[in-house]
Amino acid sequence: PIERPPDEWFLAVHDEAYYRSVVSGTLAEAAQRRIGFGGEMRKPELIRRTVLECAGTVLAVQLALRHGLAANLAGGTHHAHRDFGSGFTILNDLAIAAMWAREFGVVRRVAIVDLDVHQGDGTAAIFADNSDVFTFSMHCGDNFPFRKQKSDLDVSLPRGIADAVYLATLRQHLDRVLNDFKPELVLYDAGVDVWEHDVLGYLALSERGIFQRDLHVIDSCVEAGVPVACVIGGGYDRDAQGLARRHGLLHRAVARVWQTR
Repeated sequence: PIERPPDEWFLAVHDEAYYRSVVSGTLAEAAQRRIGFGGEMRKPELIRRTVLECAGTVLAVQLALRHGLAANLAGGTHHAHRDFGSGFTILNDLAIAAMWAREFGVVRRVAIVDLDVHQGDGTAAIFADNSDVFTFSMHCGDNFPFRKQKSDLDVSLPRGIADAVYLATLRQHLDRVLNDFKPELVLYDAGVDVWEHDVLGYLALSERGIFQRDLHVIDSCVEAGVPVACVIGGGYDRDAQGLARRHGLLHRAVARVWQTR
């Protein structure tokens, strides 16, 4: 079903009228503008990519539950709300995968660890009334979305935070999530828009700092015996090769932990 994911996966999270209009290419123009893709929203290629991106995160969850660790080459569409998209995200793969794990997997308690530079507002709103899904977002406070939602744990960072302070802050709060909430599955959004020269980031992590961040999250989950499924999240740079290299840091970290476990 990964190649043809069933509608039920998406409808467990998204409003039916919104979802149907997305996959049929009939979303109203105002809603398209809010997402940011404009007329591209009607193209079958974008629709199929959007659906398969979400299916890929479900597959990562399936593999993580089987093997303890997995990663998607895409994903992190955390600005998509139940009945509208925003910030270049259409359907919320993190929420869809979390709901799949709870409804079709063998887990009840899921933590979403979102370290993209932008708050995971859509994910927070979707799970606002669900005590079995813990949303943790550590982001630059002075950044999109400017109207924040309330995650279970929000850590709002000032502009310019670099490696040492960022990593120390992360260690403190991630330990709290793993020890207090005790998730049975972690979904990890490893956005690289925290990079010091990212066009839309405003934080100041080096590539080494990003790699250390990913290693810490993944290793902490594995050491705690919690399956972790990873997605690449955001990143903005006109240098496509440089951006791809930074997204690849997540997969290098996954490989490092896998080889040493």
